[in-house]
Amino acid sequence: MKTAHSTLLLLLLVPLTEPAPQTQLDSYMSYEYGTDNFEKTKFSQDYEDKYLDEKNIKEKETMRPDQKSLQLQKDEVVSSSLPIKKENDEMPTCLLCVCLSGSVYCEEVDIDAVPPLPKESAYLYARFNKIKKLTAKDFADMPNLRRLDFTGNLIEDIEESTFSKLSLLEELTLAENQLLRLPLLPPKLTLFNAKHNKIKSKGIKANTFKKLNKLSFLYLDHNDLESVPPNLPESLRVIHLQFNSISSITDDTFCKANDTRYIRERIEEIRLEGNPIVLGKHPNSFICLKRLPIGSYF
Repeated sequence: MKTAHSTLLLLLLVPLTEPAPQTQLDSYMSYEYGTDNFEKTKFSQDYEDKYLDEKNIKEKETMRPDQKSLQLQKDEVVSSSLPIKKENDEMPTCLLCVCLSGSVYCEEVDIDAVPPLPKESAYLYARFNKIKKLTAKDFADMPNLRRLDFTGNLIEDIEESTFSKLSLLEELTLAENQLLRLPLLPPKLTLFNAKHNKIKSKGIKANTFKKLNKLSFLYLDHNDLESVPPNLPESLRVIHLQFNSISSITDDTFCKANDTRYIRERIEEIRLEGNPIVLGKHPNSFICLKRLPIGSYF
């Protein structure tokens, strides 16, 4: 009887020793490391980002006026440092070229037209590119330009008024291009260089140089000139006309035929070598000069 009671008590206690059902904590742990963990982590990150954004907004709203001004300046610096994309997807001039203290250097960058220039530009160096034409629009509203250099391009044509409004322009270099004629030149030029082109005498108007009272250096060598350009200003110091097709000169080319006392004071050098002219046949053409032209006299 005692044994029967012990067996019955054992049977009643067996269910109490079975494993307990999985707790809520176990379920959470299973979720933590399950496939949904990525979504939970993403939710936490989104919450953190939102919290930080709201915090930054509140901080900006509570800034003092001087702090807001400083922040705006910082934002402007960051935005201005980013590349500006144009509608035609071309690079801005000062990224394609080099802009430095009013000077723009666009040398050997394969441009085929004059790029838009900063309005404060005073000097443009666009040497050794593929520019074929210059127009008045290229330099519109550019009153500060003092020097232009287009050496080594493919320029064939220049609109007549391209340089006429550049009242401060002092030096203009168009060497090593394909020019056949010269446009109107600005009045304050001190140096004009158009050597190594295809300019003929008919491509230079009679008054092209007449009013250039500050022109000191004129380089027209290695062209197709048949005669010396007329009305050369008194201000000239150096004239290079070598290797053209000049075959004759007159007593009025450099001097004044009707004034035997006239002396051309400023001219230091005239080069005429490489032309089909014998200078010895024109002695009266140099009577007003302090130095004889360089060239063939026999």
